[in-house]
Amino acid sequence: MQTGADFYNIDSLFQEEELMVRDAVRSFVAGEILPVIDAAAREGVFPMHLPPKMAELGMFGPTLPERYGCADANNVIYGLMMQELERGDSGIRSFASVQSSLVMYPIFRYGTEQQRERWLPRLARAEAIGCFGLTEPDHGSDPGGMETRAVRDGDHFVLNGAKMWITNGTIADVAVVWAKLDGEVRGFLVEKGTPGFSAPEMKGKHSLRASVTSELVFQDCRIPAGHMLPDAAGLKAPLACLTQARYGIAWGAIGAAEACYHTALDYAKTRIQFGKPIGSFQLVQQKLVFMETEIVKARLLALHLGRMKDEGTMTFGHVSMAKRNNVDIALRIARMARDILGANGILDEYPVMRHMNNLESVRTYEGTHDIHTLILGSEITGLPAYS
Repeated sequence: MQTGADFYNIDSLFQEEELMVRDAVRSFVAGEILPVIDAAAREGVFPMHLPPKMAELGMFGPTLPERYGCADANNVIYGLMMQELERGDSGIRSFASVQSSLVMYPIFRYGTEQQRERWLPRLARAEAIGCFGLTEPDHGSDPGGMETRAVRDGDHFVLNGAKMWITNGTIADVAVVWAKLDGEVRGFLVEKGTPGFSAPEMKGKHSLRASVTSELVFQDCRIPAGHMLPDAAGLKAPLACLTQARYGIAWGAIGAAEACYHTALDYAKTRIQFGKPIGSFQLVQQKLVFMETEIVKARLLALHLGRMKDEGTMTFGHVSMAKRNNVDIALRIARMARDILGANGILDEYPVMRHMNNLESVRTYEGTHDIHTLILGSEITGLPAYS
């Protein structure tokens, strides 16, 4: 899996351990993911044999404490892991993002010690899979409008409602579900097999085909009171989880962009038209220069974001800027790469069209491009343009 030269010598800005982890995950992607991902995407299935192997490399909850079976690594290492996984496929990175940022993080941040000890080691080893239930059929960009309700009934809560577009939902052993209890958003852990809980898989996707996307349905679903996350109260709690996930996406998009760029670069050097490589033509070089420049900028943006996260100075606005920019340029690079490859660009012999289709979803989920624009507009002006 070629990654080309480091044009701006950005690798010199990383610590030795960070580069070692990146290279280990890059090798894993080359050896374990790339050989199977095209068939998985074609068939619309998630490669279930991968999570245990990913767990062996510490890819789940890597920034959480060692006492829960995690690596206690810094956030730059986590970002580099997501970058390399998405170099393979957005669906595989999405699996890891959900497991780490949207399931393990809220249990660690908002749960009881008993909940942490029960779930975090199992999730870290991929002995359990998790999902995150916030988005609803009628409430995507406006999660505060959620209609899922929880009602106290003695020593239980009863959940009713539905969630939509849930990564890992059908295969999850535990769902972190957000519902309104007496008008306030609260978090609950709902285990697979609980009566009244079902998670049908959504089919017919043209994007993220090697990822499980599901509905979550709750019909008088009774869960023990001890399954509520006690420290998660209000919409700020699930939004804080999304900040964690968006951070990983900002890094992941770089991997998809680099995969498309290097495919296009190699093709341009070897594809002969009019008696010479198409890479010698001005219009093709213009595209390649744009790609390389935007990847350099995206890498610097993500790296500084990671350093700020480790220092405790990162804000959700910083994450919005990085997610918005890096996914947007990754999608533009994928489209340019497809153009350079011509008709060959639509074949799954090359990864470009698969990345391009995936990035259409990545641009939409965890806050659409437009929503992140409005978040940044509010941060810059102090004048919210939304309710």
